[in-house]
Amino acid sequence: MSATFEVKPAPAPAAPRAGETAARKPPRTSRRTQARRSLRRHWQLYLLVVVPLAYFVIFKYIPIANAVIAFKDYSPVKGPWGSDWVGFKNFELFFQNPVFWTLVKNTFLLSVYTVLASFPIPIILAIALNEIRNGRFKKTVQLVTYAPYFISTVVVVSMTILVLSPRLGFVNDAIGLFGVPSIDFLGNPNYFRHIYVWSDVWQTTGYSAVIYLAALSGIDPALHESARIDGASRLQRIRHVDLPGIMPTAVIILVLGVGNIMSIGFEKAFLLQNPLNTAQSEIIATYVYKTGLLNADFSMATAIGLFNSVINLFLLLGVNFVAKRITGNGLWS
Repeated sequence: MSATFEVKPAPAPAAPRAGETAARKPPRTSRRTQARRSLRRHWQLYLLVVVPLAYFVIFKYIPIANAVIAFKDYSPVKGPWGSDWVGFKNFELFFQNPVFWTLVKNTFLLSVYTVLASFPIPIILAIALNEIRNGRFKKTVQLVTYAPYFISTVVVVSMTILVLSPRLGFVNDAIGLFGVPSIDFLGNPNYFRHIYVWSDVWQTTGYSAVIYLAALSGIDPALHESARIDGASRLQRIRHVDLPGIMPTAVIILVLGVGNIMSIGFEKAFLLQNPLNTAQSEIIATYVYKTGLLNADFSMATAIGLFNSVINLFLLLGVNFVAKRITGNGLWS
């Protein structure tokens, strides 16, 4: 007699109640709790950030409040907040000033010239140093090109004036051997931009190349090995391996350089300036110095500086947007 067994399906699990479901979920940690945990784990890193953060807050962000002077008729007795409000009067006076367009043109052309000259040369130097296999020669070249960065701007300008002097400079002595009469380089406005830019390139190229050398050291050596196996020459490896490897760094440096295109250094321009070359050496920075400190017109000087900063901000955002669209790299990835 055979027995028949019936297999019954397992009963479906009962739906949990709302209270039970909430009890089974892991408790959500608040942002404050997460911040405390992160602070306990990485307190050394946060401690390192305190000093630079305090620097920017004290010397960069808090003084921004005093930019209100640009909209007031500033009086040292009344102070920045007690002075009379004049609105955009200082800006209107600056825009109507006959020297306005001359200042903007001189500042823009000098800055663009500086960026175009100082951007590719450090890349070329870094790639050349990266290809050198003789360690002693490589270190010597690095030292010689890096050392000028530590020379004071005043000393660099003094050296430039001596070298280009019409009577004592060896440049005029050299061209005099070919029968060329001596040239007053610093007295001719047409030479001012070239003197400024190339003395700056000489002083900063070695320092800037260090950044690109660091980027080149981060390139995977396997890429070069693969290129050699495929028969790529040295120039082809530089073009297809090295240049793409340092492109993100180069784009960021270019964006920052263009973002400061209207904030060219004051010291060198002022020290190289003389009554004969002011047609091209008078830039916004030197004009602000003369207006604010020499003429004691603090409101006008602040208005000019604020105008210059706003132009730089828009240039920075615009160039970063274009670089992001073209290369995919930018300040805010």
